[in-house]
Amino acid sequence: MSELNSSFSIKEWSENDRPREKLIAKGKNALTDAELIAILIGSGNRNESAVALSKRILASVTHNIDALSKLSVKQLMSFNGIGEAKAIAIVAGLELGRRRREDILIEPKITSSKDAFTIFYPMLGDLDHEEFWVLFLNNAKKVIQKKQISLGGKTSTIVDPRIVFRAALECGATAIILGHNHPGGTIDPSVADKNLTQKLKQAGFSLDINVLDHLIITEKNYFSFADESIL
Repeated sequence: MSELNSSFSIKEWSENDRPREKLIAKGKNALTDAELIAILIGSGNRNESAVALSKRILASVTHNIDALSKLSVKQLMSFNGIGEAKAIAIVAGLELGRRRREDILIEPKITSSKDAFTIFYPMLGDLDHEEFWVLFLNNAKKVIQKKQISLGGKTSTIVDPRIVFRAALECGATAIILGHNHPGGTIDPSVADKNLTQKLKQAGFSLDINVLDHLIITEKNYFSFADESIL
């Protein structure tokens, strides 16, 4: 069946060409990335099927799902046949996948900066803006909660220590690990990063809540204040 000359509603395709029916008959692993996206968007445009449209979208990001997940609703809407509702469906579907990956990767106990990085990375690694998160730990160094503290712009985010330690007290944490990202890729801490770390460490000391580390996350690497002995 030619994708360009096909009917544009999935319901009108032959059974073998229907991604939804294929998923039911053969299972989710039998579908290509384009077919899965086609299920999310439901239909194509007047010149191409949903699968063909999905292939074109994937080709624009060199078939990289991670790169696709970084496209905004507005960017997705630049493709002919993708309106706001379809763009939102794609963004929501990929976000669910990211959250699933995040849950799988969480290690219950922190024994090194790498353990903390493994938890932070799915949340911070591919953002185009800064966010500040905190891991809250118990006496056994197990993560009992993680929380976004602030969301900022491309170069900074504001952190209120009161919010950090209020959350720590509410969940009964005895230690915390700080984490934020540098979207520009610069891994070295700024003067503001160092000052904030010391401010939070001092506040934690008065509450008997230990600041174990502060990680700066980039798309490919991370910096640990504890590993570099500047905490």
